[in-house]
Amino acid sequence: MISILFAGAVSMVLTLLGTRWAITLLSRRGYGQEIRDDGPTSHHTKRGTPTMGGTVFIVATIVGYFAAKLFTMISGHGSAPTASALLVLFLFAGMGAVGFLDDFIKIVRQRSLGLRSKAKLAGQTLVAVAFAVLALQFPDERGQRPASPFISFIRDINWLHLAGILVVIWILLLIAGMSNGVNLVDGLDGLATGASMMVFGAYTLICIWQFNQSCASFPTAKCYEVRDPHDLAVVAAALTGALFGFLWWNASPAKIFMGDTGSLSLGGALAGFAVMTRTELLVLLLGGLFVIVTASVILQVGYFKLTGGKRLFRMAPLHHHFEMLGWEQVNVVIRFWIIQGLCVVIGLGLFYAEWVAG
Repeated sequence: MISILFAGAVSMVLTLLGTRWAITLLSRRGYGQEIRDDGPTSHHTKRGTPTMGGTVFIVATIVGYFAAKLFTMISGHGSAPTASALLVLFLFAGMGAVGFLDDFIKIVRQRSLGLRSKAKLAGQTLVAVAFAVLALQFPDERGQRPASPFISFIRDINWLHLAGILVVIWILLLIAGMSNGVNLVDGLDGLATGASMMVFGAYTLICIWQFNQSCASFPTAKCYEVRDPHDLAVVAAALTGALFGFLWWNASPAKIFMGDTGSLSLGGALAGFAVMTRTELLVLLLGGLFVIVTASVILQVGYFKLTGGKRLFRMAPLHHHFEMLGWEQVNVVIRFWIIQGLCVVIGLGLFYAEWVAG
């Protein structure tokens, strides 16, 4: 538990201090956000706000994790980094690298579009496939691997076994869906940061619970066949703390944006936790806001094509629809946070209810 708290505290302090430094540095270099012309007119005042802030919480999370490992190892109560934690951090940083390239191109070329869609998709696919293949390796002494060939809800679903390449494709789809979902939600000050912080906080609790009921330590009928749950809790706590510190500067009026660097990395990490903790379908509820906003875009595009140009919403993603209705940005963010909070509470409730029911 000390390592979990330590990782969260270190990451939070690093982003609280580091983001202030990043704002100054990025402003001096003119690395400001470009705003889409067809968006709400109120957003035009944000043009030039420093972006790529996701770099700060990526670094803070990684430093927080390894600082916690080093601290506990020196004190004689720790262990070496595990495959599960390192793979989640790899996915987190790898997706962030793709987003960083996208953000950097936007800044250099002074336009609201960065990487071409095919190049962006290729980068995401490369990182996701590498993660999926590696996650099916590295068995521990019990033969347990970081990822499972079964589709899972709260545990593996025994009759949903995927063979060979199908496992990689399933993990790839999950990563692509969550990373693009967080990317779509990242349209208002603090919205994606606060919503993601709630989900990673939930995964911290889930991983702690799975560690306390792990089959490696307590082989009972209700135990969880999850490899390295304690180390995953350390990563989740580091992420939660890092986002907590970043939100100080990203809340309305935002002094810095996370950019695609942040949103793609956070979505990748969410999918990574879902795979490692055997909660691949539960993450759709825990991250319910991301699913709802993504669905609004799909519905808007589908309705537009089917009706020959009519719109289901005034604007997609969904949060912009409410802005167009006259809602203040802060009201939209707070109410969407409430929706996300309810999704997390219901998801955690189902997770605990399944254990109680056995």
